[in-house]
Amino acid sequence: MNTISIIGNSTMKPSCRFLISTKNPVFFKRHHSLTSNLSGNQFNFDKTKQFLTCPFRILGFKTIFNESRKSFCVPKISSGQSRLIARGSRAVSVVASVASQFRELSTSVETRVNDKNFERIFVQNGISVKPLVVERIDKDENVLGDEESRLGVLVDDDESVNREDLDGGQGVEIASTKREESDIEKEAWKLLNDAVVMYCGSPVGTVAANDPGDKMPLNYDQVFVRDFVPSALAFLLRGEGEIVKNFLLHALQLQSWEKTVDCYSPGQGLMPASFKVRTVPLDDNKLEEVLDPDFGESAIGRVAPVDSGLWWIILLRAYGKLTGDYTLQERVDVQTGIKLILNLCLADGFDMFPSLLVTDGSCMIDRRMGIHGHPLEIQVSYFHTLSFWRLLVGNWTRAIYVVTAFLLFLQALFYSALRSSREMLVVNDGSKNLVRAINNRLSALSFHIREYYWVDMRKINEIYRYKTEEYSTEATNKFNIYPEQIPSWLMDWIPEEGGYLIGNLQPAHMDFRFFTLGNLWSVVSSLGTPKQNEAILNLIESKWDDLVGNMPLKICYPALESEDWRIITGSDPKNTPWSYHNGGSWPTLLWQFTLACMKMGRMELAQKAIALAEKRLQVDHWPEYYDTRSGKFIGKQSRLYQTWTVAGFLTSKVLLENPEKASLLFWDEDYDLLEFCVCGLNTSGRKRCSRVAARSQILV
Repeated sequence: MNTISIIGNSTMKPSCRFLISTKNPVFFKRHHSLTSNLSGNQFNFDKTKQFLTCPFRILGFKTIFNESRKSFCVPKISSGQSRLIARGSRAVSVVASVASQFRELSTSVETRVNDKNFERIFVQNGISVKPLVVERIDKDENVLGDEESRLGVLVDDDESVNREDLDGGQGVEIASTKREESDIEKEAWKLLNDAVVMYCGSPVGTVAANDPGDKMPLNYDQVFVRDFVPSALAFLLRGEGEIVKNFLLHALQLQSWEKTVDCYSPGQGLMPASFKVRTVPLDDNKLEEVLDPDFGESAIGRVAPVDSGLWWIILLRAYGKLTGDYTLQERVDVQTGIKLILNLCLADGFDMFPSLLVTDGSCMIDRRMGIHGHPLEIQVSYFHTLSFWRLLVGNWTRAIYVVTAFLLFLQALFYSALRSSREMLVVNDGSKNLVRAINNRLSALSFHIREYYWVDMRKINEIYRYKTEEYSTEATNKFNIYPEQIPSWLMDWIPEEGGYLIGNLQPAHMDFRFFTLGNLWSVVSSLGTPKQNEAILNLIESKWDDLVGNMPLKICYPALESEDWRIITGSDPKNTPWSYHNGGSWPTLLWQFTLACMKMGRMELAQKAIALAEKRLQVDHWPEYYDTRSGKFIGKQSRLYQTWTVAGFLTSKVLLENPEKASLLFWDEDYDLLEFCVCGLNTSGRKRCSRVAARSQILV
């Protein structure tokens, strides 16, 4: 048997060994266990525990071995943001430099403190690993010198600390700047920690919901990729990055396993919608933990999760930005994972549009809602993925409305993922063609969405006067949209000073509904122009009662009713008008709204929305969603203690208090994109190319 043995060699607590076989799954041993400390709201290692043998197993799937991937060992993370120094029973955090310089900060202890100040750590055969012990830490000017006086010293337990405790000084008092958490925040952090899923002694994610009164959790007891994103951001913003790193690596390992539905296998780069930790018996009366992924073969409608890979790439970027640990992005297996996802998204097909073509129910809205085709939300995420990759150089899918082709949310997610990938991709001979494809798609996609998805008073009036059945490269009505499609509610609803990106576009059809997530991500990712982004927030403010009401925020507006509901949803009893994905109110959208508002300098809108949520979420036991036109009632089938409701609230609060960290999570306008001409039709009869048109939009 061809076996490769790899020993982790991290400078911060080597903790596991992997044996990788071309025939068998990955096995590893850990020398510590990890427990959740709810009172401290952080994870602590118990070094007195014995070794836990835990094979990395995926239930019911076959390994696909790829030599370009390397096995991974998950050491304890050292953030470039802070240093932790043990002194008696007290732990003192010395805050490092500003977050905007994270890229230049090393995450290795050895670059901060001389080797002689730390005890040597050895790994011998992956067993009998000596626990990490710091015998002494001599005063080092790189750690406690100028940085102390410039940035101050924060104490974890919220007490003042005397400088005598640090270096025998003259007793200069250093006051803590940590704000006292409110009762609702304390409860939220406890709930988030309670939702953590452990795998072989390490945290790997959070369950979708943790309602103790729910006797039939269905798949809400699993770790969903999209659901974990707000939880991951909450942990990262709090300085707890290990759970996020573990999640990213385990999800990556699941990506390489073969998936089959009715004798058909989807693309190799597909990420699972979710996974569950299961305990299975062995022949010798022992038990082992295995990961059981769901790639859509168990989902409602058997739809593959298009958005999981896009969210994974966006979270990978966020991890690097908030921890300063960019080595994870640069790993060969991680780079390979990104390439596999992009190969799926950028594959050639019959479509004439740069937007991503998807099926209904393949994203956050996972039931029949008419969002198949080219939905906006997916396109925004895809854009981020590409962007993130280039810079590195050196199932919410319950469908409601049949929108046919290119749903806004998916286009927004697509765009975000493209931009993220462009930042992270290591450019070499093997990737330069992919980088070129990313740049071309970003340029074409941004023009396509800005030009054809945008509506305001002027644009609606233009559509109202469209001529149809035009056959020409010079046609104004390129998609043969019939003016009669403009819904009556829109004519009076659209404000004078606002606008938005429609939900979907395809030949002879425009879905004029307002999809909140797609528009928010268009702002966050700069898929829209600066003027469009400002208009989106103006519309939300102007239509606050419709889009926010008693609980932020509506997933879409308006709801499908009467015959539209019957035909488009198939009379779905869960998606009745103003419920669930059909116009329901989802508190988890709060963190994305907060990020968009902070980017555009509209923090008062975010504060207003958070204040509304704060009044009810704790009292209502953190519901998944709210029903009715104004979001007044808890959803009729809403799970309580929904994790991404909790995490969305916490992330929003922390972002407002840390604008410098929020700035790491959104994207500014990329003017380099305007220099890429993707049409190659300079000699044709086309009036203007996308590059020139996109540039002209930025200048207004």
